[in-house]
Amino acid sequence: MNNNSANTFSSQLNIVGQCKKYGVPLWQCPQFLFLLMGIIIIITSIAFYLIGIKFIEDPELIVFIVLMLTVFLLAISFVIMQSFERLAEANRLKSEFVNIVSHQIRSPLTNLKWIVELLMSGILGKIDEKQIEYFKILKENLERMQELVSELLTVSRIEATKLVFKKEEFSMENLVRDLVAEFKPIAKSSNIKINLDLEKNTPKVFSDPFQILQVIENLLYNAIRYMNFATDSDQDKEREINIKLYHKNGFIFFEIKDNGIGIPKEDQKYIFQKFFRAENVRRYQTNGSGLGLYISKNIIERSKGKIGFTSQEGKGTTFWFKIPVFQK
Repeated sequence: MNNNSANTFSSQLNIVGQCKKYGVPLWQCPQFLFLLMGIIIIITSIAFYLIGIKFIEDPELIVFIVLMLTVFLLAISFVIMQSFERLAEANRLKSEFVNIVSHQIRSPLTNLKWIVELLMSGILGKIDEKQIEYFKILKENLERMQELVSELLTVSRIEATKLVFKKEEFSMENLVRDLVAEFKPIAKSSNIKINLDLEKNTPKVFSDPFQILQVIENLLYNAIRYMNFATDSDQDKEREINIKLYHKNGFIFFEIKDNGIGIPKEDQKYIFQKFFRAENVRRYQTNGSGLGLYISKNIIERSKGKIGFTSQEGKGTTFWFKIPVFQK
């Protein structure tokens, strides 16, 4: 056996290394599943042999039946493992493709945005109001594309378990208060009132403040965006978002409640899946990738927390999450 063959064989035996290559958890790894099925087959064969010697007198017949059964189960296991391996490899290639393409697109988009801002400034020459209007549309679309690329990169890192978490001690109360202050002008322009109910002196948490900020920003942005699609019967309804922060049983709870369009009951079980957008949202042709809630769920779970929601179509939605307080 040459060195290349030996290295290939040893790499196949390295189950943990193979799972890392595919970027999947151990219980979804083809090699681990094959090993697990092999153990089950051995146990099944021994059990069948022990049962067989009690009811079949011919020992050679027992051995033959056990061997045939083992070979048959191994063949099935191998076929299943090969199928899982192809799926895992396809998933790995897809993630790599998304990661590479997203990185390649990011730089040209940044350059285009910089050029548009330069043209809008008038430094290179005078531009009229009509041109400024078109430049604004172009800039908005570039920002939308940058947001999508950023989300795709985040998803790629999540699936490759390479999402960097820089954990530190921070105050959720201050983080929420500062973010809401930034969003209030946006909400006011849409005639939406944001109400804050923040428990004072809540314990600090230990997580990545940038990632948690991204979760809250996404939930608040969604609440404002989907409040803008009230039906005719809802026009007189006061549009408001209620945000609550409190401490309970060793966790900091964050809740955000709106009285917007809500989520249809049949769509609620899919809401945290990648690229999913509820039917009533698609009806309004709103912008969005369907990645925000998927990313938010992964961030909260990596923070050892939990996220969920309650909703009723036409009445509104309440999203919540909890993360543990900092333990000294």
